[in-house]
Amino acid sequence: MSGVATSIKTLRNELEQHGHQVYIFTTTDPHVEKDVYERNIFRFPSVPFVSFTDRRVAFRGLFHAYQIAKELNLDVVHTQTEFSMGVIGKFVARSLKIPCLHTYHTMYEDYLHYVANGKLLRPVHVKQMTLAFCAHLDGVVAPSQRVLDTLTGYGVKAPIRIIPTGVNLTKFDQKSDIDVRQKYGIDDDQPLILSLSRLAYEKNIAEVLDGMPKVLAALPNAQLLIVGDGPAREDLEAQVAQLALGEHVTFTGEINNDDVSAFYHAADLFLSASDSESQGLTYIEALASGTKIVVKAGPYTKQLLQTDALGAIFTTYDEMVDKVIECLKSPEISDQAQLAETLHEVSSEAFGERVIDFYQDAELNYEETREDSADVGN
Repeated sequence: MSGVATSIKTLRNELEQHGHQVYIFTTTDPHVEKDVYERNIFRFPSVPFVSFTDRRVAFRGLFHAYQIAKELNLDVVHTQTEFSMGVIGKFVARSLKIPCLHTYHTMYEDYLHYVANGKLLRPVHVKQMTLAFCAHLDGVVAPSQRVLDTLTGYGVKAPIRIIPTGVNLTKFDQKSDIDVRQKYGIDDDQPLILSLSRLAYEKNIAEVLDGMPKVLAALPNAQLLIVGDGPAREDLEAQVAQLALGEHVTFTGEINNDDVSAFYHAADLFLSASDSESQGLTYIEALASGTKIVVKAGPYTKQLLQTDALGAIFTTYDEMVDKVIECLKSPEISDQAQLAETLHEVSSEAFGERVIDFYQDAELNYEETREDSADVGN
C-alpha cells in the first residue's frame, strides 16, 4: 500500500509494456502465502524493521541474489531502498559489472522521531548514510525537486535526474461501481473532504482535524473521510472525540488498493497537511480523478499547482481553512486543458519513458568509464 510499492509496480508495468523483462528482488511478506506463485518475484528471508514493523529488512540472501541475477543475465540493477535489499542490489551490480541506479524515495529527516523518539539519530546521520549508499552509483532518480536539492546539499556525486513517479491515469479517470457515499452514510449534497494516506504522525492529519470546526462554521454539513490506517489512528480518534467531531468525521481503516479510485471520485476535495512527501502520489491520483486538491506548500506542490484551477496550496493553518472552504464552495475543476497538461507530465507512460532513457544513458556512461579505465590500465 506504500508509495514505494506503488512506484515499483507502476515502473514494472511500464517497462514490460516497452518489451523489457523485469525481476523484483524483495523481502518475504507475512501476508503472502509461501507456496503462492509470483511471476518474476524473488523473496528473501526478512524480519520487521525497528520502529517500522510494517516494513521489513532481509537478513540473508546476498550470494543467493547474485546467483539468481547471474542466471537471469541482467543488464541493469535498480534499487529502491537504502537498506538490506538496496545493499544486496549494489553488491549484485558490482559483481556482475553492470550499472546500478537508485530511486531515493524517502526523506528520512522527516522520520527520525520513530527511532528512540528522535534522540538517537540526527540529520547528520541521515546525510552520512545517504552519502555512503549513493557512492559508486551510476544514477539516482529523484522523484521531485525537493529530493534533488536535498541530495545535492548532502554532496551526492552520482548523476541525479528528476523523474516523478507516474500514475496510471486510466485507473482513476473512470467512476467506480462502489458507492462510497452510500456506504458511509454521506448524502450527495454534503461537501466531502477526503484524507487518504498512512495514518502516521508526519502526515499531519491532526492539523486537518483542528481545522474542521472552522470549516463547519462556514459549511455546517461538511464531512471528512479519513482513509487508511497506521500508528497515529488512536490519537486521531481521541482528537475527534475531544473536538466533538464524531458526526462529521469517519475513519474507514485500510481499504483495498483497487477501490481507491472510488473514494477520490466520491469526494469534493482532497486535503493533505503533510510536509514530509518526496512527491505525493495521492495528489496526482486525486487530480486524475477530477478532484481538486488543497495541500501543504512545498517545491513539489508549487510546481504541481501552478494555477488555482486545480486547487490550492497553503502555508499556515488559517490559509488551509480558507482554501478548503473556498474550494468546497466551487469544487469543479474549471480548466480541463490545464488538468490534461498537468496529468500528461505525471503519467505512468512518461515515467516509464524517462526511466528507460536514464537506464540507456547509464549503460553508455558505464561502458565509457570501463573503456577509459582499461585504457589507463594499459
